[in-house]
Amino acid sequence: MQRHDTNVQGTSRAEVTHSRLGAASVLRDLRAGALLDAAFETAGGDLDARDRRWLRELVYATLRRRAWIDAVLDTRVRGGLARLAPELTDLLRLGTAQLLFMDSVPAYAAIGQTVEQAKALGLGASKLANAVLRRVDRERDRLDSPTPADPLDALALAHSHPRWLVARWVARWGAENTRRLLEANNAEAYTILRPYGLVREQLEAMLEDAGVAPFEPPLEPDSVGVPHGVAVATLGAFQQGHCFAQDPAATMVTRYAAVPAGVTMADLCAAPGGKAFELSRTAGQVVACDASYPRATRIAESVRRMGVPNVHVVVADARRPCVPKVDAVLLDAPCTGTGTFRRHPDARWRLKPSDLAVMSAVQRTLLDAAASVVRPDGLLIYSTCSLEAEENDEQIEAFLESHDDFTLEAPPAGVVPESVLDAGRLRVLPHVHGMDGAFAARLRRRAA
Repeated sequence: MQRHDTNVQGTSRAEVTHSRLGAASVLRDLRAGALLDAAFETAGGDLDARDRRWLRELVYATLRRRAWIDAVLDTRVRGGLARLAPELTDLLRLGTAQLLFMDSVPAYAAIGQTVEQAKALGLGASKLANAVLRRVDRERDRLDSPTPADPLDALALAHSHPRWLVARWVARWGAENTRRLLEANNAEAYTILRPYGLVREQLEAMLEDAGVAPFEPPLEPDSVGVPHGVAVATLGAFQQGHCFAQDPAATMVTRYAAVPAGVTMADLCAAPGGKAFELSRTAGQVVACDASYPRATRIAESVRRMGVPNVHVVVADARRPCVPKVDAVLLDAPCTGTGTFRRHPDARWRLKPSDLAVMSAVQRTLLDAAASVVRPDGLLIYSTCSLEAEENDEQIEAFLESHDDFTLEAPPAGVVPESVLDAGRLRVLPHVHGMDGAFAARLRRRAA
């Protein structure tokens, strides 16, 4: 049964909207270690399409601006945020995000609804929430100061990213390029569709018939972008299996792979399946493996929905590949995901410096395993959605040092734009190319 929310006008203060209750639930689940997509589905599964969009807008605005919101609140809570219960801090963050970043929400609704939610937290919580949020509302024109004296602190605070990541990126790209990257990470990511079983013009026509205005995304003329707020799963073109969602950076990885027509290949970490579907356009057979049964099940559901005849889904751990030697292997390795912060704003707050070492060790193990099932003269394509050297270039250099039967091989000329190539490797940057970040290296095993 669907619920419908009135998130602004016409809602009594005593009745908190389901969307706001869901937003608090999402933040609670994130604190408990859940991933954003799963937390969002739990909280918003019973909401109608409009309220799910509103819930998503609120949660993403809060996560993307969390550090700056906390700085605003910390100076307006006596004793600072550290003295508050986490549940109350969550409500204050959500209330501030509504006040400052959601123009459709009147101040009285943002404050009143937050106060009502705070009443459940015990004596004094609602009074504190009322006082703090009213002060934020009164002082909204003076919230940009003070600015930290340290340039890295100021950059990290202004764009709500962990300082340690900002410091890494400034050392690599400089302050101005890092600022552009941070801005890109805080921008709303469009949903991009890939046609399947028809050409782009046909998909565009189906979208236009459904009242959706399509557009061409950067560097991917065969893909189709849809405006923010479109519920893709409800579109006839999607339900009939004529498309799937995929960021252009992921599509670029499969173009860069340049897998020969008719080959048998394995995608060892295949979920959510988009790269396997792309590769199936030319490959003879694609074995799509994933260690997670639920994720593999979702790939299989997409295979049935789109009627893909040559993708075969297998539940298998990439550390122990279940396939014999094949012509080509794609290892889209698990990584820190620093190139996808605009789609996963929770990841920046979950990530720790130690995660780089942990993920690098996992990737080395997976690369060694993937190499073992590449036949002589076959291809191994390694890719990540990370921007970090430890997970990308350093992995490839270490692999080539220990595997003298593999060489780095650039793709054939023209398969991807020159702007995304760097010494034969694929390098896509959000602030340069207008899409998610991605890295890939094409490795050829020498003939026996």
